[in-house]
Amino acid sequence: MDIYYYIKVIIHYGLKNNLIEEFDKIFIINQLLKLFELDEWIEPNHLSFDIPDSPQTILDSLCDYAVKMNLIEDSQGMRDLFDTKIMGILTPLPSIVINKFYDICNIANKKEATKWYYNFSQKTNYIRTERINKNVYWTVDTDYSSLEITINLSKPEKDPKDIEREKNAIQKSYPKCLLCYENVGYSGRVDHPSRENHRVIPVDISSDKNEDWFIQYSPYIYYNEHIIVFSIKHSPMKIDIDTFDRITRFVEIYPHYFLGSNADLPIVGGSILNHNHYQGGNHLFPMAKAKIEKQIVFKNYENIEAGILKWPMSVIRLKSPDRKKLISLANKILLSWRTHSDKSLDILAFSDDLPHNTITPIARKTESGFELDLVLRNNRTTEKFPLGIFHPHDEVHNIKKENIGLIEVMGLAVLPGRLKEELEILESYMVVENWKEKIIENKKVSKHLNWAEEIINSNNNITEENIHDILKSEVGKTILKVLTYAGVYKRDKNGKNGFLKFIDSINEI
Repeated sequence: MDIYYYIKVIIHYGLKNNLIEEFDKIFIINQLLKLFELDEWIEPNHLSFDIPDSPQTILDSLCDYAVKMNLIEDSQGMRDLFDTKIMGILTPLPSIVINKFYDICNIANKKEATKWYYNFSQKTNYIRTERINKNVYWTVDTDYSSLEITINLSKPEKDPKDIEREKNAIQKSYPKCLLCYENVGYSGRVDHPSRENHRVIPVDISSDKNEDWFIQYSPYIYYNEHIIVFSIKHSPMKIDIDTFDRITRFVEIYPHYFLGSNADLPIVGGSILNHNHYQGGNHLFPMAKAKIEKQIVFKNYENIEAGILKWPMSVIRLKSPDRKKLISLANKILLSWRTHSDKSLDILAFSDDLPHNTITPIARKTESGFELDLVLRNNRTTEKFPLGIFHPHDEVHNIKKENIGLIEVMGLAVLPGRLKEELEILESYMVVENWKEKIIENKKVSKHLNWAEEIINSNNNITEENIHDILKSEVGKTILKVLTYAGVYKRDKNGKNGFLKFIDSINEI
């Protein structure tokens, strides 16, 4: 293996994608020589170089050399740490990236700046495009909108060697979490991914001048330009009037993006509740396309267009060109919901002093002004529903058991990678006579038995040709059930009346 050839190719990759400049070449070469424990540079005897669009293939070759020379162990975790170290050497300093971003803002516009930054995050391999392209995606039509489904394959399964290392590693608390500002340029360790190619951009969205906020893209993007806006402070998620102020201020600055927040309570919140952050992007979610089903009027806010959304979850949509007035009404709704109970519908605001009610908010900027969706959430558990009353129930756990966070709320179901193989197995089993025995005997898919039986009983003509599309459709139907379970006010008469009762209680204040 000609290591010098692969170093030359990655150098040319950096030049081609404007990560480095001509005068950086020798410096970068010397940095890579040090990394690979080489004492000198030997110019490779190649007349031309095939520069790939993505760096991953060349990084894989460089990692192969590192394994061969015992520089790293051959596990996915160790290879990820090492190839990120290589890209970190090629990635410009944070100040250079920030200045470039705001230069584009000033010369062109903010949309062009975010487009550049998104492309930059892919070219540095912070967003691992090759892995993300493996994700499975499809849509399913429903009475509400076309729900989006994705099976997440971009996060590789942990290697047993890495699991063992992680178990034996000394526990450290720096950075405190994956969203902390201290991740910028961090070399990583077996229990924390390397972020040497990670760069963030400051954004002015807070009325509190003592608190800085930054944007970055998710390394595991689930939709176009999946952006994360995070606080420099490592403080818990919190939904309050400042939340509405920040997310509407953000879409005022970047009107081509939406921005929303996960709820601030367990079960109904996202996977990271210990660091205040929001998620957005350049994607039109199914919920954004949903229509107002019931127009409502809020006292003292008659100029704000408001209504209950036709959606399986319980959503109030507000529209107004007056951002301050919109924030004020949103906060009034939040404070009312925090204390609202309806025992007949299993909605209790508190168990002793433990709060249960919160909101998942989503902001957009339209031609007519600001649009704010407020999704009512409740995280109460019971003996019958230990994972949550308004959480996916047992019958759908074979497909979705995890929390219903912001992304799912808006109609994009992110499903675990295991489902790709499981659905493929079910496709082969459900077209043979002894399908039930096969499913029962296979531990990977035995949990799907009841689901498969329902599908077979409701489809008279399942064939090898149509089973793939049938299962995709049935997954979509299951996700619709998941969202319905998560809705605090059900779509029946009692639920709709209860929702209106809550609206009336706000107007009585």
